[in-house]
Amino acid sequence: MSPDYFAHETAIIDEGCKIGTGTKIWHFSHIMSNCELGEGCNIGQNVVVSPDVILGKNVKVQNNVSIYTGVICEDDVFLGPSMVFTNVVNPRSAVNRRGTYVKTLVKKGVSIGANATIVCGHDIGEFAFIGAGAVVTKEVPAYALVVGNPARQVGWMSEFGHRLHFDNKEIAVCPESKETYKLENNQVHKIIE
Repeated sequence: MSPDYFAHETAIIDEGCKIGTGTKIWHFSHIMSNCELGEGCNIGQNVVVSPDVILGKNVKVQNNVSIYTGVICEDDVFLGPSMVFTNVVNPRSAVNRRGTYVKTLVKKGVSIGANATIVCGHDIGEFAFIGAGAVVTKEVPAYALVVGNPARQVGWMSEFGHRLHFDNKEIAVCPESKETYKLENNQVHKIIE
């Protein structure tokens, strides 16, 4: 019986992996042991997914991405081309730090731009947007827009990926979805009507 996902003939999938229905794994990618990939994921060319990584449903991983042990991505996460996660705070070639990997949680709907680096141990809140080339060295709040090295927050983003502009009542409307957001105590939440 054939699997209910697609893997290019050059992809390597190690034993013990769970791969969801409709997931696609493209050229020269390596899915290492005991990974979990949810339904409908797309793993681009030359991607490394290290042991025990968990990806939720509909995670889009672009070409040349490295996802190291300790990373969990929830549903609908976008990982841009050549971005990378780390999993050791103080790596040294001569010092074996296996077993001391630091975890990073990427929450639902996050987008991480091309060539960004996520330093381990810094969780990223729901629907945050990490700009291309950013180096994340601290926690990122939900809906935050962060850019630069080190990454700093420069605004807020909607769930549809548009910059939010708040009025004098701290209300913003996404120009695409028309959903409304409220800024309170330096946190953003969507208003459900």
